[in-house]
Amino acid sequence: MASPGACLAPGRARPSSAGVIHARLGPVDAEPGRTAHDDARHRLAFPKGLFDRLAALGVGRSGQRLLDLGTGTGSLARGFARRGCVVRGLDPSEPRLAEARRRTAAEGLAVTYLVGRAEDIELAGGSVDVVTAGQCWQWFDGPQAARQCRRVLVPGGALAICQFDWIALRGNVVAATEALIRRYNPHWPGGGNPGMYPAWALDVAEAGLAGIETFSFDVDVPSTPEAWRERVRACAGVAGSLPPDAVAAFDDELAGLLRRGFPQPVLRAPHRVWALVARTPGV
Repeated sequence: MASPGACLAPGRARPSSAGVIHARLGPVDAEPGRTAHDDARHRLAFPKGLFDRLAALGVGRSGQRLLDLGTGTGSLARGFARRGCVVRGLDPSEPRLAEARRRTAAEGLAVTYLVGRAEDIELAGGSVDVVTAGQCWQWFDGPQAARQCRRVLVPGGALAICQFDWIALRGNVVAATEALIRRYNPHWPGGGNPGMYPAWALDVAEAGLAGIETFSFDVDVPSTPEAWRERVRACAGVAGSLPPDAVAAFDDELAGLLRRGFPQPVLRAPHRVWALVARTPGV
């Protein structure tokens, strides 16, 4: 789950996020592993600026024991491993974890990948310094996952929830793409996401975590038209939901839309990085 580039529906309603499913730019989890390879190929890595800002808050420093929830194909886990953390990645999908292991080995990194769910973490209490969740909190029963995070964290340990979403603005390539996805998949709940999730602070606060801080920053992500088509084709609203013939028709129409409306050789799509950091009581 944790490879970014999502397009999420706006945040959940109170009082609970349980059972709420949001769309994202990635494979649908109703069929785990269906597009694990595409997930790894076409999802964006979180930018360096996220790791720098988290490090300034004491999150992701060398030597910290870090558990990455919803790790998917391991993008966020590898990012922290490169920075010297002792990382474990947890995900319910073995096909995604297999892809994560392959990519981690190819980089010469060390990450331990485990099958499991954020709502039922099979680790001892007080056994990790940091828990992260990148591009996946929307898939969890948020209150239950937050309670599990508090249990496994040491006193003073940190939870960091991170998102990296494309932003649809009037007339841009994101807005045009979202409109086309909705035409092929009217029940797709994505689109129009502002890339901020204040309601998730309630999950962590009600679990007893405190000192909540949030931050966000925007970046333009360049891609060729071909790369944009591949990325969109792999998303939950397209390959994750539609039959192959509809996916092919969608891709043909998207290619035409890009030729007519966005003929430049490099597309620049605005994206927003958003993060929440909270701590367990203690030190």
